[in-house]
Amino acid sequence: MPSNHILQKAASDFRIRNGIGACEPIRMKSWLPKLGVVALFKPMSDEFSGMAVKHSDHRFLIVNSNHRLSKQHFTIAHELYHLFVQTDFVSEISNAGRFDKKDKIEYYADWFAAYLLMPEEGVLSLIPEPELSKNKITLTTIVQIEQFFACSRQALLIRLDAMGLIDVAKYAEYKKGVKHSAEMLGYDTTLYEAGNKDLVIGDYGARAKKLYDDGVISESHFISLMHDIGKDIENLITSDDQEE
Repeated sequence: MPSNHILQKAASDFRIRNGIGACEPIRMKSWLPKLGVVALFKPMSDEFSGMAVKHSDHRFLIVNSNHRLSKQHFTIAHELYHLFVQTDFVSEISNAGRFDKKDKIEYYADWFAAYLLMPEEGVLSLIPEPELSKNKITLTTIVQIEQFFACSRQALLIRLDAMGLIDVAKYAEYKKGVKHSAEMLGYDTTLYEAGNKDLVIGDYGARAKKLYDDGVISESHFISLMHDIGKDIENLITSDDQEE
């Protein structure tokens, strides 16, 4: 059973291996292709945040596009634990962000995600010195941190609680009116809204085409896989056959 210190080190090491500084925010859309991860964003039931699948050296994600972008970012970080840290991983349907100790693997993935997205050094660098004692951090600072790291308010508050900077009462106070608080401070509110429906990140199409060309999957399976990302290629295959 990894301790939180081990999970924190795993997240730190993951940043270092991938050339991301201790205080930098992670921009998932540009980072995932560098990791060789294919990500699909699809509407899912609210109880599911996403799914990860690993087969040999291939890694795939499905992220719930009905969730807020901040939640989607946390989901991706959560799934990276399954794909790169968890041993003997094959597949998992997740509900990221619950921090539920009853489900140990999901709990580890949540804390890995929190450490990865919101490294302690980076969080502390954004908090003014007068606010560095318990319950002194202001709502303005909290909004600034969540905007900088593109993280969810809930995950940030859990992180701040673990760092000893807020208590349960302050957590309850700051978890309300998340989008409104950002609007009042003049921030763009895209982070607090759903989005990315049908977005594909990575070489999904190229991988599917290679499987088809190599005879691993049938033509109908290839057409179905491409249809899943909104590409109707049946006519294109027919025209290719006619040209030959």
